[in-house]
Amino acid sequence: MRLLLIVLVALVGLIQYPLWMGKGGWFRVWELQEQVSKQRETNDSLRARNAALQAEVNDLATGTEAIEERARGELGMMKDGEVFVHILPPGAAIPVKPPEPPKSGAKPAARPASPLTR
Repeated sequence: MRLLLIVLVALVGLIQYPLWMGKGGWFRVWELQEQVSKQRETNDSLRARNAALQAEVNDLATGTEAIEERARGELGMMKDGEVFVHILPPGAAIPVKPPEPPKSGAKPAARPASPLTR
């Protein structure tokens, strides 16, 4: 009787092995589900990025506001008649442009007044 019990337990173990550890077993399925969920998260973030880039392309192709915004932000361009005001943070040093050396044969130009003294 004892031998029969041992044989039956061994057979159940052999039958269960492919279910848990085999090629299509539970552990492999769980691992693949984790990979799929990570890939879905990556795909969602890339879809959002692509949608934002597509909206920017459409805006650049059809409107002038995006082009103007880029020209102002990236190139520092201004419209005619606009005045550029740069506000420095407290305690920041005021950048001073060094005077240019006079060209040969030319009179030195009068130095304009500092914007801070006006």
